[in-house]
Amino acid sequence: MTRPDVHQPEHDLEMRFPGDPAAVARARGLVTGTLGRDHPLHDDCALLISELATNAVLHTRSGGGGSFTVRLRATGATVLVCVEDAGSDGPPCVCGADPRATSGRGLPMLEALSHRWGYTRGDGTTTVWFELLLVTVPAGWAAEPV
Repeated sequence: MTRPDVHQPEHDLEMRFPGDPAAVARARGLVTGTLGRDHPLHDDCALLISELATNAVLHTRSGGGGSFTVRLRATGATVLVCVEDAGSDGPPCVCGADPRATSGRGLPMLEALSHRWGYTRGDGTTTVWFELLLVTVPAGWAAEPV
């Protein structure tokens, strides 16, 4: 895996998607097209954008004929993603999912994988965002037992 050049130009993109399930794959494609599959943060970013896009389609007024917007800013060592949807009756919830449940793990996963995340609500919209940081470890650091 190649380490990204921290001097590479910044990417700053914004794209609106229809509020239907097929748009989740297109939002994921935006990540792949921007970062490239070899970027060390690609997999986490693609997973988390899938979760947020799915939440926008299933749990907000964006689904069923609405739309949601993805904003992505990437530098060599940082990726910031925002997903703005048409809002819902309540705020996003990092709730504990029942072990047998088939949903409810998206925001806890966001919390576990991202450097930081949050949301804002206003004017009938909700924006959920996350930031990923590339953290490198000095060579040989993990080789010696503590």
